[in-house]
Amino acid sequence: MYGRALTLSLCLAMVAEPGAEASDWKRWRGPFRTGMAVGGAPLRWDDTTNLVWKVAIPGRGHSTPLLVGDRLFLTTAVPTGRGSGPTGPGRAGGGAAAGLEHRFEVLSIDRASGDAVWQRTAAVATPHEGYHHVYGSFASNSPVADGERLFAFFGSRGLYAYDLAGTLLWEKDFGVQMRMDMQFGEGTAVALHDGRLLLHFDHLKGGFLVMLDPESGREIWRTARDERFNWAEPYVVEHGGERQIVMSGLSVRGYDFESGTLAWEAEGLGENTIPQPVQHEDLVFAMSGHTVKKIMAIRLGGTGDLTGTDAIAWSTSRGAPYTPSPLLHDGILYVLTDNGRLSAFDAETGDAHYLQQRLPRQYSFKASPVGANGKLYLASEDEDVVVVRMGETFEVLATNTLKGHSFIASPIIVDGDIYLRSRTHLFRIGSTEPSSGE
Repeated sequence: MYGRALTLSLCLAMVAEPGAEASDWKRWRGPFRTGMAVGGAPLRWDDTTNLVWKVAIPGRGHSTPLLVGDRLFLTTAVPTGRGSGPTGPGRAGGGAAAGLEHRFEVLSIDRASGDAVWQRTAAVATPHEGYHHVYGSFASNSPVADGERLFAFFGSRGLYAYDLAGTLLWEKDFGVQMRMDMQFGEGTAVALHDGRLLLHFDHLKGGFLVMLDPESGREIWRTARDERFNWAEPYVVEHGGERQIVMSGLSVRGYDFESGTLAWEAEGLGENTIPQPVQHEDLVFAMSGHTVKKIMAIRLGGTGDLTGTDAIAWSTSRGAPYTPSPLLHDGILYVLTDNGRLSAFDAETGDAHYLQQRLPRQYSFKASPVGANGKLYLASEDEDVVVVRMGETFEVLATNTLKGHSFIASPIIVDGDIYLRSRTHLFRIGSTEPSSGE
C-alpha cells in the first residue's frame, strides 16, 4: 500500500547533510550528495607535476575512498591464494574470481603523507559468485562515515562498523547470497541519513531495502522488493517537511523514511540501474542506460502509481548514462555516458544546454563526475582525467594524464586537493590555485 503524500513547500536542492564540513568527504557523492565539492581543486597535473603522493593499494577494489579529518578510508579484497578457481557460467565477462578465498580489508591512510595508519580484515570468505572481469571487484561497495564511525559494506559478506581508530564496533550478516545478472558482481554503496543506515539487496530473488541503527546495527524495518539487479544507492529526498527514500529500478519507487512503506512508483526505466538518483527542489532524477536509455524527472508530492501522469515533469532518452551517476549544481544536471559523451540539462525543464558533446578523444567511463569551483572532473578508464568548465557552454579546460592508470572509483575533492583511486594506486593531487568557495 502507499504511504502519506508529500506536501507543503520545496526544500533547498543543495544543502549539506548534518555535520558535513569542507574538510570531509564522508559519502561517495560528497557533502551535498550531488557530486559537488566545497572550494576549488587543481586544474593541471601529471606523473611529475602537482603529485603530492602515490601509494599502492593491495588487492582489488573499486569503492570510492572517504576522507574524515586527517584520515582516508577505503576497502579492498585480497586473494589468499586458496580456492578452486571460478565457478558458475561466467557469461559475458562475469564470474571472475568466484571460488577463490579473499580477505575483505578496510584501510586507513594518513591524509598528509599517504602512509598506512591501520588495516583491518573484516572477513575471510570464499565468494559464491564472481564479478565482471573488467569492471567488477569484491570491494565495489563504497563505505560511509558519520564523523565518529566508519561503515564498510561488503554486500553478501555483510556490514562492518568501526571507530576511526580501527576498533570493530559491530558486524551484521544479512544471511544473503546475492545472485546478480550474469555474475556481474555487487557494488551498491551504503547510505547514511539523519542517524540511519540504508542498504538494499536487489538481486535475482528475495530482494529488500533495510534501515539500521548505526549505533548497534539493529534492524529498524525491512521492506521487500521485487526489483532485480539494481546497483543504485538508496537516496533520501526531503520535500514539504517529509522524507522519502527513492530507489531506482524498472519502477522508480519512493518509500516513507520512518516506516519503509511504499508511497509512490513510476515505471519507465530499464534493467541494471546503476546511477544514483539526485534531487533538485521538488524534482528527483532517476536514470538507466542498459536495456532502456532514459532520464526521468519525477515531481515529488504524489502518491500511488505516477506512471504516465503529470508527475513526470520531463524525460529524455538522449545522453542517458549506464554507469556514471549524474552531477547536479546550480540548476544544471550533468550526465556522462560510458563512452564519454557529456550533456548538460536545465534541471527544471529538461532543455539541453548542450547534448552528448565529445571529449578530446575516445574514452570509456565508469567513475562518476565530481565538481569543484566551476569545473567538472571526469576520471576515465584510459589514463586521463578531463576537466570541463561547468555552465551552459561546453568547454574542455585541461586533460591530465597518469600513465598506465585506469579509474573506476570516483574522485573526491577536499580542501583544494584531489584524491584519485586507480585500479592499483591512490593518488593525492596538490592544489596550485586558491580554494575559493562555491
